[in-house]
Amino acid sequence: MTPVELSRTVLRAVRCAVDDGELRVAVPERVVVAPPGPGGCGEYATNVALRLARPAGRTPQHVAEVLRARLLRADGIGDVVITGPGFINISLRGSAAPLALVEEILGAGTGGTDTPYGHLPEGSGERVLLQGAAEVRAFVHLDVLVRMLRSQGCLVRAGCDAAPRPEWTAVLGGGADHRPVDHRPVDHQPGAASDTPRIEVRPVPAPADPLPLGRDAARWALLLPAAHDRPRIGAEHLAQRESNPLFRVRYAHARTRALLRNAADLGFRPEPGPVDAHGTRSLLAALADHPRVLAAAARHRAPDRLARHLVTVADATQPLLPAVLPLGAEKPSAVHRARLALAEAAGTVLADGLSLLGIDAPDHL
Repeated sequence: MTPVELSRTVLRAVRCAVDDGELRVAVPERVVVAPPGPGGCGEYATNVALRLARPAGRTPQHVAEVLRARLLRADGIGDVVITGPGFINISLRGSAAPLALVEEILGAGTGGTDTPYGHLPEGSGERVLLQGAAEVRAFVHLDVLVRMLRSQGCLVRAGCDAAPRPEWTAVLGGGADHRPVDHRPVDHQPGAASDTPRIEVRPVPAPADPLPLGRDAARWALLLPAAHDRPRIGAEHLAQRESNPLFRVRYAHARTRALLRNAADLGFRPEPGPVDAHGTRSLLAALADHPRVLAAAARHRAPDRLARHLVTVADATQPLLPAVLPLGAEKPSAVHRARLALAEAAGTVLADGLSLLGIDAPDHL
């Protein structure tokens, strides 16, 4: 059972409880499942009981118990444990969770007609109007917010207080998803919905000109801090060493692509399968959490959340990489193919995240 399938299973349990009169509450449009936090257990957890408790006029524990009884009867679920104030922790049957996660990521693809992992179909989200300040950091934030919101199915219209400077576009790029952003104020754009609230994009301005850093480092410098924090514009973003988070993210992606090339030279390909628990738990948790982080980053208009998540994925990928290829006279086995598939899945998530930030993900570094 994939995270998406599990989310639908939990949502179905809520809907059935409402239909049978056990809960009196509006059924939410979606339910988020993610790796459990401290004190949790199992492969996934959800806070849906806490979300529904107040509208239902019940305690979170009561709502969780109602849903637990239904989830235990669902196919693919081995156990359901309630922890804390009402978190529902779910264990899947067997050891298929990592396998299903890797299959879901690799099956989704990264573009074309496929919907990438963590993305929602176009038009399935809300309408959003964005208005950005006429400042270089706001220009980059506006571009990335359009990308992230569209990844969550939103219909987005964006504008600026004034046209961006030509050098901003020349160095930093722009035009999310290859669709140009109309930089006129949204109030002056044809077809702008007057009944849709306008969201102001006005992060703390950059303290110095970021353009000398080049596109990728400049974007990272402007996006990594939260919008209310002052960004640091310095040569540290160009350093090719571990102290630079951007380098770690791009290096981890490049390593996964190098492993695919090296494995092809050795005559084997990635094949999702059971992987060693040691050294992969953090990576699997980070990959499973990607859809939630992306949705939250779009919902809160916070590109920094996605940037920090990519650092988490990259750092969790590194321990896996030395064990992917066979050593010496060792022949490739099913374990090596499964590790390679997990590495490819990590590289896929890193590449998609960097693309949403407007940053290149080179195969060679």
